[in-house]
Amino acid sequence: MKLYLSKSLYILLILISLSGVVNSQVALLLGFLFTLIFTNPFIKHSQKAIHLLLKISVVGLGFGMFIKETFETSKEGLGLTFYSIILTVSIGLILTKLLKLDRKLGHLITSGTSICGGSAIAAISPVIKANGKTISLALGIVFLLNSIALFVFPAVGHLLHLSQDQFGLWCAIAIHDTSSVVGAAMGYGDEALRIATTVKLSRTLWIVPLSICSMFLFKTKGEKIKIPYFIGLFILAIVINSYGVLPTAITGNIVFISKRLLVFTLFLVGSAISIKDLKQTGFKPIALAISLWVFISVFSLIYICF
Repeated sequence: MKLYLSKSLYILLILISLSGVVNSQVALLLGFLFTLIFTNPFIKHSQKAIHLLLKISVVGLGFGMFIKETFETSKEGLGLTFYSIILTVSIGLILTKLLKLDRKLGHLITSGTSICGGSAIAAISPVIKANGKTISLALGIVFLLNSIALFVFPAVGHLLHLSQDQFGLWCAIAIHDTSSVVGAAMGYGDEALRIATTVKLSRTLWIVPLSICSMFLFKTKGEKIKIPYFIGLFILAIVINSYGVLPTAITGNIVFISKRLLVFTLFLVGSAISIKDLKQTGFKPIALAISLWVFISVFSLIYICF
């Protein structure tokens, strides 16, 4: 009876998140509250759906962008992206050693913070041959901070009167995962969303050089490096929209549906956070993650504003 109730409620919350009644922050909170009270009855399906739906949503948002604006935005964020990644990874290596933290766990948390959250962790973990528990802990910590960022960043942005350009760039650099970057920017404005998505995806490409560096750092060989191919589809969507291949009515509907899917994805993210894993994490990994997050947030904000 309890399982039937939890399944029914979960499906109802899915329909609510898809309906447009709630925003990205509320959807994530609903998912998190559900997993606090009940056990997610579809946890394996949820975890698989998060990665697929996020890629579909991001590609769909490309149908609302144009080549010239996208290129200019990527160019604008290139310097900040480079400096933030180099500094965050360097500090992460130092803090991991000072805290006497497991090297692989520290490196995964650092990679997730410096580039793109869960995607970076998923890409780096096979390269350094991390075990399942280490991967799970790193993902749990990053997802937790992502959830907090979704609420904190818009509030700070309004408090500091950041423009949409500034806020979009700040989100893309300082928030770990693409889902939370897009979710936070979506509520701030369309221009913030465009900038955040573009810069974030260009930042994601840094997975490749970081994977190669990780291979040498941990002295592993023969492991495949995962390249985020969906970025190519995102660029293709921008090209299609820029040259008017599809009618405006169709591209507009694709963007509309993509935004709804993103809110749904954030509900799934909230419901997939493992409270058990977070309890087992301990203080040191969380201290590392928070320290890196505070650094990259403050550094990028100062860079953008001054």
